[in-house]
Amino acid sequence: MPTALPPAASDRAWFPLFAAWTIASISTLGALFLGEVMGLAPCVLCWYQRIFMFPLVLVLGAGLFPADPRAVRYALPLALAGWLVAAYHLLLVSGFVPASLVPCDAGGVSCSEVTVRWLGFITIPLLSVAAFSLILLALVAALPRKHP
Repeated sequence: MPTALPPAASDRAWFPLFAAWTIASISTLGALFLGEVMGLAPCVLCWYQRIFMFPLVLVLGAGLFPADPRAVRYALPLALAGWLVAAYHLLLVSGFVPASLVPCDAGGVSCSEVTVRWLGFITIPLLSVAAFSLILLALVAALPRKHP
């Protein structure tokens, strides 16, 4: 039978979990807005990032009520994998990854093409890296602490 965490641990983890859930929710709604409202078709790497972001809304939401910092163990692998894909996508768009390593130029939407650029430097891959980074920071802050 699993042991319940002390109330202080779950109270301390609630705000970081809520922050991570809020960022994941805004990111999910933003991705849906770009695809469904603005009509921007996602590239293959964008799809992979969505695969890692969308479940975070459900996993983190389930960890909020009641506050359960153990939800971090399920969310961390998703957020880390999503960050890795997003970082690769950002490096690809920035030109740091050679053209021979572009995974999705044949046929569909090119992963190396910038379709949105706000303020001259904000791209969709940059927003994705930022969102996954903030989620990872919040999840690390929500990790249960072991006291001696």
